[in-house]
Amino acid sequence: MNMPRVAVVTGLLLVLQGIGFYFGTGATSVTALIPAVVGLPIALLGLVAFKESARKHAMHAAAALAVLGLLAALGRLVTAGWSVSAAGLSLLIMVLLTGGFALLCVKSFVDARRP
Repeated sequence: MNMPRVAVVTGLLLVLQGIGFYFGTGATSVTALIPAVVGLPIALLGLVAFKESARKHAMHAAAALAVLGLLAALGRLVTAGWSVSAAGLSLLIMVLLTGGFALLCVKSFVDARRP
């Protein structure tokens, strides 16, 4: 699996999610952009990872950001309680995107260490 490409796609999806929810909810709360704030550096790190010499460090940094994004979204879901709202849906999408990406990164790191 081409993990730099997965990082770019995941990051762009998070950016689109943040922008979409921000404008889709009437641009009333800047916190709707949080997925974009997490996604942009993940996408940029994915682009950096296309360079072979920088791949390992860039992908580890992208994975760390994904885990932080996952923990932030999960923490917010747990403390605020799940609600069927735009905010709840945005948090759920962020959990799925960052969690899925983090799992793929771990699998990739493990596979790279196998002989």
